[in-house]
Amino acid sequence: QVQLVESGGGLVQAGGSLRLSCAASGRIRSINDMCWYRQAPGKQRELVAVITSGGSTNYADSVQGRFTISRDNAKNTASLQMNSLKPEDTAVYYCNADIVVFAIRRNYWGQGTQVTVSS
Repeated sequence: QVQLVESGGGLVQAGGSLRLSCAASGRIRSINDMCWYRQAPGKQRELVAVITSGGSTNYADSVQGRFTISRDNAKNTASLQMNSLKPEDTAVYYCNADIVVFAIRRNYWGQGTQVTVSS
């Protein structure tokens, strides 16, 4: 079986930085896209950033210029560097990835890590 585990969340003041990590484990053949989503209380889950297996990236307008997604294919990990954090960035951040297990590609979610930004 495959699991995704997020880490790095916490409490930070507005203007501060956090770095989130996502580690995939299990019988992994390869990983295609890796993504970060977030969900605030009372809000829908939204896509924050995407990185392809080749390293191409895309970001939500709300985080463009402040967040950076990266990955380490050898370690099956992805990171989200968050700078200039704002109170509206407060949410549970989830890692999502399309992972090839044997010859089948499946989508997986991590359990989420809480990010709280105080004013």
